[in-house]
Amino acid sequence: MKIVILGTAWPYRGGLAIYNERLAREFSAENDNVTIHTFSLQYPSFLFPGKTQYSSEPEPTDLNIIRSLNSVNPFNWIKTGRTIREMKPDILIIKFWLPFMAPALGKVARIVRRNGKTRVVSILDNIIPHERRPGDRLLSRYFTRSVDGFVAMSESVLEDLGQFDTAKPRVFCPHPLYDNFGPKATREESLSFLGLDPSKRYMLFFGLIRDYKGLDLILRAYADSRFRKMEVRLIVAGEVYSGSEKYFELEKELGLEGLVVWKSDFVPDSEVKYCFGAADIIVQPYKSATQSGVTQIAYHFEKPMLVTDVGGLAEIVPHGSVGYVVKPDMDEIADALTDFFKNNRQEEFTEGILKEKKKYSWSNMTRSVRKAAE
Repeated sequence: MKIVILGTAWPYRGGLAIYNERLAREFSAENDNVTIHTFSLQYPSFLFPGKTQYSSEPEPTDLNIIRSLNSVNPFNWIKTGRTIREMKPDILIIKFWLPFMAPALGKVARIVRRNGKTRVVSILDNIIPHERRPGDRLLSRYFTRSVDGFVAMSESVLEDLGQFDTAKPRVFCPHPLYDNFGPKATREESLSFLGLDPSKRYMLFFGLIRDYKGLDLILRAYADSRFRKMEVRLIVAGEVYSGSEKYFELEKELGLEGLVVWKSDFVPDSEVKYCFGAADIIVQPYKSATQSGVTQIAYHFEKPMLVTDVGGLAEIVPHGSVGYVVKPDMDEIADALTDFFKNNRQEEFTEGILKEKKKYSWSNMTRSVRKAAE
């Protein structure tokens, strides 16, 4: 089949780019002809909360990536739509994550569908955003009317989709493994790379830091004196998108200075393995969620997890088998993590992960996309 993926890819960075590139490689491995149309402008600089939108990694040589879509230029939407329409792909795949992108992505989809051949399938990260703004529902409704079928990566998103569409084909397929960060690094290699003390044990909070991800919850949980006795340290690795000062002030207020390892810059793809290699457990104390790519990186590196019972996180982290599912409450978080370190649960959870991770293949996702396009 001829497949076009419209969305974030190199030279942009982050989970969306990683996802789209990995999906393209899976379709290519299945002998499909794949092109990625990415952004010429993704976010205007004044709207982007981080330091840079761009990747520090080299350009991938095995992918056909075309920079074409300007997210804020309606004339460009028409041009991009016509370009893809004339390619006559069998399927146009659009990953939807933010209502801000709905006008651009929806307009392109409408134009492409006019060729009478292309089926447009959206893979939904969210349909209702974590951080809501006026007009979100109108924009999401506009986008859902632009496509032919949906793939939701959590049951909660599938349920949310029902607020906007109940008729079009929809498929549930969990977020596949992020297996494109290379092989595991040993604990020794990882601690050496990060400059960490091998006599300590570590839990990792990883990824772009937004308020809904609950960094304040894990800091408050980590203030529990039991962690001092067990010589446990907290690594926070990721760029802060919602104001770092409040977290540093909370660290000081809780008496945690010198105990939290801050790696508060965006982590390049080539260094992800060291963050996970150093960690005994991955913590995701989210206050709201749909699904998370961090869990799928943890599965790839075979690391136990603690997640909160929000959105779709509990769907993919069986409690007591690969880690813990708790309420977004600092006391419950502290109790579960204390149990993990005190009772040395890492080995038993790792055994559970080896079984559970088999569910999350990229071939399941390509198969789901094809089904949604029928």
